[in-house]
Amino acid sequence: MENFTPWSALAGGALLGLSASLLMLFAGKIAGISGIIGGLLTPQKGEFKWRLAFAVGMVISLFILIPFAIELPELVNQPPVYIVIAGILVGFGTRLANGCTSGHGIIGMGRFSKRSVVATCVFMTVAAFVVLLRQQFGAL
Repeated sequence: MENFTPWSALAGGALLGLSASLLMLFAGKIAGISGIIGGLLTPQKGEFKWRLAFAVGMVISLFILIPFAIELPELVNQPPVYIVIAGILVGFGTRLANGCTSGHGIIGMGRFSKRSVVATCVFMTVAAFVVLLRQQFGAL
């Protein structure tokens, strides 16, 4: 990302932590996106509304960012097959790790979960390796 600054990363991390903490504090729920979306696909009694509100809030946040001129990664220029493969790999990894980066990396780490520490170390290592591969061999 060309627009990366430590301040934007700090602000983004603080907002993620704040939102996850508020959801845990006031609703007793874990802000793991894969679990929230999974719960929409297989709803349980009393769980659908808050999960839907969370998902809608994520979509609406894109429009809230417009006045701040924050650029999001463009997927339009990527071949559709890459996007589909990436989505499948993320879904597989989420099931394999019993949670996603937000659930393990934000909530699990904050709760000192051993499983989340291991999962976070694994996905951060894999992410660094993928970046290295892309730098060495260009867009894959």
